Amino acid sequence: MVFSSPIFLFLFLPVVLSLYHIFPGIRLKNFWLLAVSIIFYAWGEAVFVFLMLGSTLMNYALGLWVDRESEPARRKWAVGIAVALNIGLLAFFKYANFFVSNLNPLLATLKLGVISLEPVRLPIGISFFTFHALSYVIDIYRRKSRAARNPYETALYIFFFPQLIAGPILRWSAIAPQIAKRILTREGFVEGVRRFIGGLAKKMIIANAAASAADQIFSLPAAELSPLVAWFGALCYMLQIYFDFSGYSDMAIGMGKMFGFEFLENFNYPYIAQSIQDFWRRWHISLSSWFRDYLYIPLGGNRGSTGRTYFNLVIVFFLCGLWHGASWTFVVWGLYHGIFLVLERTRFGSLIAWLPRPFRHAYAIVVVIVGWVLFRADSFPQAMTFLSTMVGLGSTTLGAQPIVRYLTNELAWVLVLGIIFSMPFWPWFKQQCLRLVHALPLPARPVLHFIGFVVEPLMLTALLLISVSWLAGGTYNPFIYYRF
Repeated sequence: MVFSSPIFLFLFLPVVLSLYHIFPGIRLKNFWLLAVSIIFYAWGEAVFVFLMLGSTLMNYALGLWVDRESEPARRKWAVGIAVALNIGLLAFFKYANFFVSNLNPLLATLKLGVISLEPVRLPIGISFFTFHALSYVIDIYRRKSRAARNPYETALYIFFFPQLIAGPILRWSAIAPQIAKRILTREGFVEGVRRFIGGLAKKMIIANAAASAADQIFSLPAAELSPLVAWFGALCYMLQIYFDFSGYSDMAIGMGKMFGFEFLENFNYPYIAQSIQDFWRRWHISLSSWFRDYLYIPLGGNRGSTGRTYFNLVIVFFLCGLWHGASWTFVVWGLYHGIFLVLERTRFGSLIAWLPRPFRHAYAIVVVIVGWVLFRADSFPQAMTFLSTMVGLGSTTLGAQPIVRYLTNELAWVLVLGIIFSMPFWPWFKQQCLRLVHALPLPARPVLHFIGFVVEPLMLTALLLISVSWLAGGTYNPFIYYRF
C-alpha cells in the first residue's frame, strides 16, 4: 500500500485521520496509530509483520537491559549484543542470497561443495526499520533517552506507517518525547496537508513521467544506445529518483505533521550542490546524518590521522552502498562517492573550491549523474557499457534509437518543471512576493494578502486534482525505494 495508491489516498488515510482526531487522549491516539501501522505493513507483508513484531519485542527487551546496566563494561556488552542481533537480522534477509551467489563460484573452482540455499525473500523496508532499531538501543546506551516503559511505545516508533517503508530515518531520542506528548494545531495540520500534496505532485507529475523514459532507455541493448539517448536516460533517472524519493519524504513529513509529529527534513535541493560533500549534506539527510553519528564519528571521524580519516570515509560509503542493496553496483556506487569525498579533502578539493561557481556546480552534477548510472544499472557490466556509450566509446550501430522516440512534448514539459523545482525556485518566488507586498502602499497590501490567501489553496487543489487524475488514468507508477 504505497502513498500514491487509490486505496491509501481515498480509504486508509481519511479513515485513519478522522478517527485519530476523534479519539481523546494521547494514549488512545498512540494505540490507534500503532494498530493502523501494523495493518499498513501487513497489507503487503502479512507474514513478515510477525518478524517485525518479534524484532520490536526483542529491541524493547534489549533497550531495558541497556538502560538498566550501570557498570560500563556490562553496558557495552549489552549494546554490543543488541547491535549484533539487529545487524544479523538485516544481513540474513538482505545479503544471504548475495553472499551465497558470490561464494559458490569460488567453492566450485576449489572443488568444494557448493552451498544450497532456498531464495530468501526480502521484507519490505527492512533497511529502514533496522536502522530505527539500532538508533533505539544506541540512543539509550548514550543516555540520550530512556528506554520505553511500554512495548507499544517501541512498536509505534518502529511501525509508524508514514516512515515505515522509506523513512525519513527517525531517532528514538527525537521521537520518544513526541510519542509521550505532542501538540496538534490547525496550522500544523494545514502545513502537513500542503507538504503531502506537494510530495504527491512530485511523485505523480514529475517522477513517474521521467521513470517511464528512464526505464525504457536503461532496458535497451547496447547496440541501440547512442550517446545522446544514454545521457537523456541518465538525466531522466536523475530527476526520477530525486522527485520519487523526496516526494515520498514530503508526504511522510506532511502526514507526521497531521498527527502532531515533527520529522527531520530529508532533502535540501541536492542538485544545486557545489561539491560531493555539499551533495551529501543535502541528499537523504536522515541517512547521511545517521551514518555520521552512528558510524563515522565512532570510527574516529576526522580526529585521527589523515589516512585514518580517509579510511573512515571509504568504509562509511562502502556500507552506505551496501545498505542500499545486495548488489555490486550499489557497492561500487558507495565506493565511488567515498573516493570523491576523499579527493575533496586533498588538493583536488582546493582546486574545485577555487573554480567559479558554475564550474563547481557542473563538476558536482557530472559526478552525481555518473553515480546514478551505477546505481540504476542492473549489473556492473551494463553500467560500464552505458557509461562507455555516454562518452562515445560504445558500440552504437545504425539501429540506435532516436531520442525523439522518448522525448515527447509532455515529457519535455515535465523535465523543464523538474529542473526548475529541483532548485529553490518556489521559496525564492514566495520571498519575492513578500518583498512586493512590503513595497506597496499600505492600502493596497490587504488586496495582495487576500489574493495570496486564495491563490495557494487553488494551486494545491489543482495539483491534487492533476495527481489524482493521473493516478486514476493508470499512468506508470513505480516506487524505487521499496526494494531497500
